[in-house]
Amino acid sequence: MKIILTLMMSTMLVVLTTACNSTDKTTSDAPNTTEKTGNAPTVSETVSAQDDAGSKVRKDQLNSDIRAREQRNNTTGGDTARSDKDLSSEVRSKLEANIPKSNLTVTAKEGAVVISGTVQKQDQLTKIEPLAKEIKGVQTVNVAAKIASAVPDKAK
Repeated sequence: MKIILTLMMSTMLVVLTTACNSTDKTTSDAPNTTEKTGNAPTVSETVSAQDDAGSKVRKDQLNSDIRAREQRNNTTGGDTARSDKDLSSEVRSKLEANIPKSNLTVTAKEGAVVISGTVQKQDQLTKIEPLAKEIKGVQTVNVAAKIASAVPDKAK
């Protein structure tokens, strides 16, 4: 019995450790890290990756997912600490639903959210922080994103 309990506990520990080390992205082309690497995608890559993200159906799906997660969190205690994975996923969904054609990466750690990548316009850039703070459990937001036109195009 002790061996089974030890095995189950170690398996849970491995699964939880793996789940905590993830980064959520608004597109598959978004950077894999929130560090400033200088390897931002070109404007044309960003635009082509975001065709369906601006549709009303997709926006409704994302907002519905956010509401469902918040309802689930309220059911389990409401004010309990949220996992980093839940925070980053919800912030990513919120940004994807409200900032079309963005190419953003979201990472969360203990309520601190870091957002990097590119957006199309200045007004989208200024909307990032307020949108992220709408998600319950987000304590601080560091926006390291840039406007796509300000990023040099590597194809030239």
